[in-house]
Amino acid sequence: MESDDAGHDLGDGQAVTVHFIGAGPGAADLITVRGQRILGTAPVCLYAGSLVPRELLDACPPGARLVDTANLDLDRIVAEMVDATRAGHDVARLHSGDPSVFSAVAEQMRRLDAVGVPYEVVPGVPAFAAAAASLARELTVPEVAQTVILTRTAERATAMPPGEDLATLGASRATMVLHLAVQRIEAVVAELLPNYGPQCPVAVVARASREDEVILRGTLADIAGKVIGAGIRRTAVIVVGAALTASQFPDSHLYSAERCRS
Repeated sequence: MESDDAGHDLGDGQAVTVHFIGAGPGAADLITVRGQRILGTAPVCLYAGSLVPRELLDACPPGARLVDTANLDLDRIVAEMVDATRAGHDVARLHSGDPSVFSAVAEQMRRLDAVGVPYEVVPGVPAFAAAAASLARELTVPEVAQTVILTRTAERATAMPPGEDLATLGASRATMVLHLAVQRIEAVVAELLPNYGPQCPVAVVARASREDEVILRGTLADIAGKVIGAGIRRTAVIVVGAALTASQFPDSHLYSAERCRS
């Protein structure tokens, strides 16, 4: 049975689903129109209270069940979604940033698949994009950097796969964005220095897009001291690479006169 809704038919004529929604990097108005629309109609909302702005919950319908997942383990989170769906309720599952990157959505979807609960994913503005906007920089600059590496470190987290250590990834000298790594900034710098060099530009953006956003700019030679001095320990991304300060580069072929004539 087809439905005009974003949900899926469970067989009783009512389309219901779990919606994994990217809430964006922090500012409440950076959620997508689609995400906000779903949030405004779902009778159950699970949200990461330590990361998702509280103002977003104002969009939830009156009487909605609001569940802060900050202190819930994976099994309890999935149980909330399964119970709500089987009761005929749509679920808005709010994640910070975009669900495609470092969101822990994959293991939730795997469990929902196992019990036959349908879901959809609504993309959001990722933290690295918000950081680039705050820095007013393009991360891919013609003939300077055309690749962006999104990665993290393994401390206090699951192990990194073989070949994804910073020394290996840094060999390309591509623009690199590190999530979940600012608390070990000194170790990060030590691992990147051999490939990027001490004068490589670095920026650290904490709480990108929020009112209390902090931006630190420097090089691999001095960024660790600046981060430690500012007391930044979490909710920050580290951006490394020549694109951060590039000023002498050719115009992109995209808008070139040669292309427009062809």
